[in-house]
Amino acid sequence: MSARPPERPRPDRVYAPDFLTELFRNPLDPGYADAAAARRRVASSPDESRGWPARAVGLVVVVVLGFLFAVAYRQTMADEPGRAQARSGLVAQIKERESQTDRLSTRADQLREEVSRQRDAALGGPTAARLRDLEAVTGLGRVRGDGVVVRLADGPGNADAVTGKGAGPSQVLYSDLQGVANALWSAGAEAISINGQRLTSTSTIRTAGEAILVDFRPVTGPYEVSAIGPGSMRRKFEDSRSAAVMREVAQKTGLSFGVRKAEDLALPAAPEPQLRYAKPSVSPSPSGSGVRSGSPGSSGSPGTASPSGGGG
Repeated sequence: MSARPPERPRPDRVYAPDFLTELFRNPLDPGYADAAAARRRVASSPDESRGWPARAVGLVVVVVLGFLFAVAYRQTMADEPGRAQARSGLVAQIKERESQTDRLSTRADQLREEVSRQRDAALGGPTAARLRDLEAVTGLGRVRGDGVVVRLADGPGNADAVTGKGAGPSQVLYSDLQGVANALWSAGAEAISINGQRLTSTSTIRTAGEAILVDFRPVTGPYEVSAIGPGSMRRKFEDSRSAAVMREVAQKTGLSFGVRKAEDLALPAAPEPQLRYAKPSVSPSPSGSGVRSGSPGSSGSPGTASPSGGGG
């Protein structure tokens, strides 16, 4: 009986991996793992020859930046005396012009008074008195009397006087002065001035940047609106909507607002206005007869316009 040959060990069955299972187990490409391993090897054993160029470049950049900062600082300090000198020169010019303006204003007041005396002497009697009354009503004459003074001042803040930077709701606005002046007129005021600038029927209260202009003349805070009028004017003004709004603004923002009674106020005269008169336009007719525009049926050369704008 022949011997049975030994059995071979059966090899394990090899299964091909499922593609989706392998994809979820190793979502990244093997190349990413190889690159990360290479970076770790480089980090664990750095090459000194590669580090030196990076350090040298960083050192050069730092030196260059330091040099630039030093040059800029030196240039700034060198220019500072020139800027300070220019600033002081501008301030001196402003003060000189202000002095000239004050002298010219004083001279203008003197001449105005001299003209008034000469005119009164020439007119005399009731005509001069009636003219003075008209000047007082229109704001072209000085007036005295009892009334009220409304004072407005900016609240605490860090607003720049030149650029206006930092100005907030606690700053007095030109519209605040407009509202106070209109409320005083409605309360029966007969004459009003703002910081010595008399208001007339043609006066304007505007703003230019952060400056407030009254008849194109700058006024600065604190602002005092002086008004001459009847005894009931203060009560009517304090009951007005403008006064209520200003009290509310002062309570919320810190702006200063106050009303006080004043006796024997003296308000200056306003400068004489530069009036301009309308003139009818003249357009040539098709026949060249020179018919005046706006006057149908008239012919001949146009007449000379009078100061009131009418034809002569």
